[in-house]
Amino acid sequence: MPESLSIFIAAITSHNLALTYILGMCPMLGVSKNLDTAVGMGISVAFVVVVTSMVNWGIYNLILVPTGTEILNYVVFIVVIGASVQLLEMILEKFLPALYRAFGIFLPLITVNCVVLSISLFMTLRNYDFITTLVFALGSAIGWLIAIAIVAAIREKLKLTGDVPRGLQGPGIVMIILGIVALAFMGFGGMVSV
Repeated sequence: MPESLSIFIAAITSHNLALTYILGMCPMLGVSKNLDTAVGMGISVAFVVVVTSMVNWGIYNLILVPTGTEILNYVVFIVVIGASVQLLEMILEKFLPALYRAFGIFLPLITVNCVVLSISLFMTLRNYDFITTLVFALGSAIGWLIAIAIVAAIREKLKLTGDVPRGLQGPGIVMIILGIVALAFMGFGGMVSV
């Protein structure tokens, strides 16, 4: 299997950022009550992840590394992420106002979502080239989208049946669902690696 395809599949399955590395839990807990909103958040995070990974790869490899200022990568990455989220907010407010209102506080929180920053940090730690970074970012974004969609679908189903004990309602049941789904995704562990 070509390396890029292997990285793409691993980022979705066995190295899923939400299910393996437990990243991006704030929106996972807050926005996964409704499947449509969860999918919208997943797509929004995917947009930000892909855009920021491309921009951050260019800045890191074409500016920071040649000038010996790699130590500034955290600051630069966060500024790029903030600008991308601001762009996304403006687009959603203009063209999808209902989705914009449904996200509430969780849309600006994409800026501090560790999923977005982790893609850029993994890119630097693993010395990915541009194409590999793009493939990894897209796979990771799709994996996170799948995770939040699965959780939202299960939460909607549980809401219909009303079978969740009172002490587990809310974040408790979400973490249990995530644990069970993570166990299922572990089955892909021997197939591919990042």
